[in-house]
Amino acid sequence: MSVGFLLIHAKPHRTSAMLLSWALFVSGIALYLYVAQQRHRDNPEERVTPTIAQMARGMYDAALKPAEDDEQPAEGGTMLQRFANSMLWKDTKATSRRFILSMLLLIPAVLLGLHMGLFPYIGAFFLRFVLFFDKIVALSLLPILFIAFGIDELAKIMLIVIGVTPTIVLDTFNLTRGVPNEQLVKAFTLGAGDFDAAYRVVLKQIMPRVLNSIRLNLKSVMLFLFAGEMIASTDGLAFRIALLRRHMGMDVIIPYVLWVALLLFLVDFGMRVLNRKLHPWFQES
Repeated sequence: MSVGFLLIHAKPHRTSAMLLSWALFVSGIALYLYVAQQRHRDNPEERVTPTIAQMARGMYDAALKPAEDDEQPAEGGTMLQRFANSMLWKDTKATSRRFILSMLLLIPAVLLGLHMGLFPYIGAFFLRFVLFFDKIVALSLLPILFIAFGIDELAKIMLIVIGVTPTIVLDTFNLTRGVPNEQLVKAFTLGAGDFDAAYRVVLKQIMPRVLNSIRLNLKSVMLFLFAGEMIASTDGLAFRIALLRRHMGMDVIIPYVLWVALLLFLVDFGMRVLNRKLHPWFQES
């Protein structure tokens, strides 16, 4: 009895799975090209839907030319030197620095969630506050952060930490509480202390899922980072997008958006590879 391709037990061949995985990408690109062609035919000065050639030219200028407000470098220089002085590299470097600092500050959130789940007094002290704080819309705190910390880097970093930290704390707390109590009893029977059980039994067991939780919150990290850069910043990918919006620079805005998506995809891919390398025993359910 043949199995239809829409049934639960149907399994696509490798070639079919590859074609299906790219179908929406190809359809989206084809639809955009068609719409852009039609709009440019009606209006040669169309700027909302730039052509591929216009976007390629805009990205080339962003990747090899400095920002307008920067001092113009001397003529010549290697391709690498021109890229190092370019608008794209300046913005990417600024955003990446803030992103990395924010990710490092999530490490204490993991440790707090671990201790809340294992040590009853710590859980009783922090849990209700974290649950309440998690319900506060982080963007509503943006004016307060700018007043308290100024418009420099600290306010942007704090916005990301406030927006993402409660989620990571609660997720780590729930994962910790999900570890069977029998494993802790067995660890204590074998002579482990409280911190041995916390870091050598529980943390190692939940770490793969904690990394997955952080990986799934990457877009939230970038969302809060972009909010801070768009409102008060002099560099960064979101700052550049907001600046170009005033001039309808869609030939650079669209490549910038795709560049951000590519960077996040690479970070996500790197975290998945790291998770598999550090925890080869872990199988995603």
